[in-house]
Amino acid sequence: MRGLIRTAALSGVATIALASASAEARITRIEITKTEPAFTGQSFGEVGAYERLTGKAYGEVDPAAEANAAIQDIARAPSNARGMVEYVTDVDILRPANRGKSNGVLFFNIVNRGNKGGLSLFNADVPPTLLNNNNLSTAGDGFMQRQGYTMVWFGWQPDVAAGGGRITMKVPVARNADGSPITGIVRTELTTAAHTIPATPTTTLNLSSGWFTAMITTAYPTVSTDNRTPLADGFLPELTVRAREHEPRVKIPNTEWSFGVCGQGGAVTANDTQICYPAGFKVGHLYELTYRAKDPLVLGLGFAAARDLGAFLKSAEKDDAGTANPVYVANAKTLVMGSSQSGRYIRSLIHLGFNRDEGGRIVFDGAFPHIGGGLMPLNVRFGQPGRAAGTGEGDRTFPGAEFPFAYGSTHDPLTGRTQGLLDRCTPSNTCPKIVHAATALEMWELRQSLGFTDPLGIRDIEEPANVRSYLMASTQHAAAALPLPAPVSCQQQSNPNPHTWTVRALLQGLTAWVTNGTAPPPSARPTIAAGTLVAADQVRFPPIPANNYGGLARTAVRYLAVHNPLHVQDYGEDYRPEDTSGILSVNPPKSSASRYGNLVAQVDPDGNDIGGIRNVFVEVPIGTYTGWNLFNRSFFEDGFCTLQGSFIPFARTKAERLAAGDQRLSIEERYPNKETYIAAVTTAADALVVKRYLLPEDATRLVSQAERDGIRSAP
Repeated sequence: MRGLIRTAALSGVATIALASASAEARITRIEITKTEPAFTGQSFGEVGAYERLTGKAYGEVDPAAEANAAIQDIARAPSNARGMVEYVTDVDILRPANRGKSNGVLFFNIVNRGNKGGLSLFNADVPPTLLNNNNLSTAGDGFMQRQGYTMVWFGWQPDVAAGGGRITMKVPVARNADGSPITGIVRTELTTAAHTIPATPTTTLNLSSGWFTAMITTAYPTVSTDNRTPLADGFLPELTVRAREHEPRVKIPNTEWSFGVCGQGGAVTANDTQICYPAGFKVGHLYELTYRAKDPLVLGLGFAAARDLGAFLKSAEKDDAGTANPVYVANAKTLVMGSSQSGRYIRSLIHLGFNRDEGGRIVFDGAFPHIGGGLMPLNVRFGQPGRAAGTGEGDRTFPGAEFPFAYGSTHDPLTGRTQGLLDRCTPSNTCPKIVHAATALEMWELRQSLGFTDPLGIRDIEEPANVRSYLMASTQHAAAALPLPAPVSCQQQSNPNPHTWTVRALLQGLTAWVTNGTAPPPSARPTIAAGTLVAADQVRFPPIPANNYGGLARTAVRYLAVHNPLHVQDYGEDYRPEDTSGILSVNPPKSSASRYGNLVAQVDPDGNDIGGIRNVFVEVPIGTYTGWNLFNRSFFEDGFCTLQGSFIPFARTKAERLAAGDQRLSIEERYPNKETYIAAVTTAADALVVKRYLLPEDATRLVSQAERDGIRSAP
């Protein structure tokens, strides 16, 4: 019966998304508070200078409209005199100073926990710091500007805290019909990040202090700061600790911790959003707090903001007060792009039908989810969208990793559902053209293969005609910055293999697809049929001994064939897994014994991936680049080192290789002279250009670097 109810609910929500929206959901006011020259007035080729505009967009939705009914708690949100639910989002825009020089494409970059990312991904030579990205202080080589894109950032995650240049959004708090606070059980994992090693244990944390949330996410307040007196129904909050995710939870007595801030001499200043543990939260341990919280935000309005702002900036000439649309271009095309968390947001936005505006028109013509293979648990009461849905040792049992996995419809024998992410947009012809780009790490740590195969990992699946998928071989979640430091919490150095040259080519392919109909290059990913997509224990990874190459002592590589299993999670009858929406009433969730069949890429004799797009750095390698790394003894030993791949260089000489017992050929054996190396780089670059996986200008740059610098001595 429960399955039938959920099937009916899914059918109802699909009807909601496809129905004609009779009421208005729109941006009512655009307020630009500052216009200034971007990048200190720098000019970018024929496009010229850029301007930066900052301000806010004010929107409202009708809670009674069918198009908004799927938003969790929308009916419990306070409304204005017109019966509308209001929200406001920060807006940050880069536009050509001469609007006539625009390429006619509005590029919406979905922020990651409030942080901008699109500029530093596509523009080479931008220092990879959050503050630099958020301040838009450096354009690097100006790739996006030279192409004439108008870039837009806006807030969509309402629990992001202000500060650090982050983009924020304000939405109402849901209330009961009588105006009283809504309450519910919240489970939060509290961890101390690996980069703090060997710092002393922390005694005070925010209630939202997970691996990826910490100080940048606001916490749901506890209903009572007294953790020792049961509530009226007998409930008491509970704090537990364990050394690994799979180990039993050990309860910490309530007398040993408090809600508040630890002070001098054992004093505690009580507050409802922090926790004090005088013994100290140890590095490398998982602390789990379950407490009763109040005042859930109507988080699902974050999807409405993208729909409404995208539609307004694309098509409206002015707002309700007559203020001009600051980026209006007749017949504009729109792209939405985001990385990691932001990529998962894009997939969920499409899945839930929010790429269709109130007039039934498509909002975003193209979508570019980058390194984001799951879904976004934004439309959840007391949701925690900043969690990573199953990476490393933390956040494994939070929602966001559930079926459906693929864009096309597939059958899941574990849940009995048949679904695809495009089920809602296909009948209304509002599906965007999609370029999906993943790294090798998502295969290992975030189960990306489930988007390429049936749920059990038995056969490859066909992609819809509007989808292209690309795996960037031998890359990690985000390329490590150079020069590489020695490992701190991981066993090996991180992987610096860049995304930039590949994603630039993929973006240009998507732009041509939406502007003139030129199809992008074919998908490139490992497949079961080709033998390049296999179970972790079938990977033929070479033994790599301990070495001192380049003067850095490294331990032997431990290939343990570990993977990140995924089981069906039961969060209770009020949660709709088919939509990653609803209310969590079973927390932590119950996990089924059966699991999905996630797979990984097979490797060549060097340990580098075969299948997918092998860029110049993989085709002409100076070492082994992997999509996985393991924690060392200081932090969850032998578990996945969160979001980190590995780089293990080759020996410089044959003698050095033989002395170490390394079967991988040395640099001198591969490239006996500079000319050989330059020829190999040129051949690899030319082949990638032909396949349209590398732009000609970037091929020229890479070959020029080889001619100037010779054989790379560092990644």
